Amino acid sequence: MGNKEQGFAIVVHGGAGEPLEFADGCERAARQARSKLLETGDALDAAIAAVLVLEEDERFNAGTGSVLCLDGATIEMDASIMDTRGRLAAVAGVRDVRNPVLLARAVADTPHVFLAGEGADRLARALGLERAQPIRASQRDKHQKLLKELAGSVPAMPGIDNRLFERFWNYKTPLQLPPSAAHDTVGAVVRGPDGHFAVAGSTGGSAPSLLGRVGDTAIMGSGFYAGPLGAIAATGVGEHIVRHMLARTVYGYLEQGMPLQLALQRGIDLIDRDVDTGLIGVTRTQAASCSNTHMPIGKIEQQ
Repeated sequence: MGNKEQGFAIVVHGGAGEPLEFADGCERAARQARSKLLETGDALDAAIAAVLVLEEDERFNAGTGSVLCLDGATIEMDASIMDTRGRLAAVAGVRDVRNPVLLARAVADTPHVFLAGEGADRLARALGLERAQPIRASQRDKHQKLLKELAGSVPAMPGIDNRLFERFWNYKTPLQLPPSAAHDTVGAVVRGPDGHFAVAGSTGGSAPSLLGRVGDTAIMGSGFYAGPLGAIAATGVGEHIVRHMLARTVYGYLEQGMPLQLALQRGIDLIDRDVDTGLIGVTRTQAASCSNTHMPIGKIEQQ
C-alpha cells in the first residue's frame, strides 16, 4: 500500500451527551487514525489508533478515564473491534488493563471472539499488556460529583425502574443509588484506501449498574458492526441500544439502499428521545454522524 494517500474516511465520537468542547480530543484521535492509515493502509489499525487516543484522555469514559462503579472502588471496562477482513473480537468486564481496545484486538488472534472478566484480564497479563493505572483523583472527583449533583428524582437510567437496582443489588456495599447515568462510549469507524471497513469501541461502563453489567459496546450488532457496505458504531444507554440491535439495524438500512445520513437518523428515531443516543458511520462514498443530543466528533475525509 505504501504511503500514497488515496480515498479514505474516518469518523470518531466521544460519547452521546458529552460536551462539545471535548471535540478537540476526537479531532486529535481522527488525526492519529489518519497517520496510522497512511502508515499501514489498514482500516482496523486506524480505528484502534483513534480509540487509543481517547482511552488515554481522562475526560472520556474509556480506558484511563473510566467511571467508577457505584461502590466507588471498582472499574469494569468493555471494548470491541471488527473489520471486513474477518477480524472480530470483544472483551467485557475487564478491570486491570490500561487499554481494553488492545486486548480486544489481541482476542481476535485467538480461537475465540469474546472474553470476559478474570479470563480476559489473565490473557492481558500473558500478553504483557500494560496494567490499569491506579484510580486517579479526577475519577474519584467525578464519582463524588455524580453522587452529589444527580441526587433527586431523575431516573437512575432512562427507561429503567430504580426498584430493579434495589432488588438485584449485588455489591458488597449498601445501595446508595444516584438517580442518573454515565453511559459514555468512545468509538471510531474507518474506510481504508483499499475499500475495507473497520470499527473499534471502548467504554468504562455505565453508572448506575449492577456489578458485572455489560452494555452494547461489547455486543456485535448492537454497539458496532462492519460489513461490505460500511461500518457503524453506536453510543448511548446500552440496554436500549441492544434491544434494537442498533448498529446492525442501521447497516440493514444501508442494504436497502438508504443514504448513510438518513439511515443514521432512522436509527436514532428508534430510541426514545429522552435517552441520549448517537451513531457514526462510513460507507464507500459517505461519512456521517447523528445524535439526539450533543456529541463530540472528529471527522476526516479524503476522496
